[in-house]
Amino acid sequence: MSEALTDGRRFRTLNVVEDWNREVLGIEVDFSLPATRVVALLTTLVSRYGSPTRIRVDNGPELISQVLQTWCEDQHIELHWIQPASPTQNAYIERFNGSFRRELLNAYLFTTLRQVREQCQSWQYDYNHLRPHEALNFLTPIEFRQAA
Repeated sequence: MSEALTDGRRFRTLNVVEDWNREVLGIEVDFSLPATRVVALLTTLVSRYGSPTRIRVDNGPELISQVLQTWCEDQHIELHWIQPASPTQNAYIERFNGSFRRELLNAYLFTTLRQVREQCQSWQYDYNHLRPHEALNFLTPIEFRQAA
């Protein structure tokens, strides 16, 4: 996703969400998020949560790169791209991104990346620990994971 600071500089966010329990595993924020940053974030998440069997991504340039493909092969993770212009193949992520935009990116005027990162961290905590999801029988993502 992309947004701008109050001075007009554009920043990007990379949101990593677990399919199974809708938990936000990570939100990376910077002016540029090349494939090497994607791999660094995924490496951190794999060390924290374990290795998934599959990762589903859209067709952003950092996500179709050879760097990410090689990392996934080395980790024995299947990399699956949704078809271009097919957001319905990633419907719950599209819904997540809509909530993220409305509740965070559109709700604040950010002057620094530090502010963005701090608000993202707070929003991620609330989303995972305080917000029940109908698809999870009205449990939060953390409650759903703990109940499994």
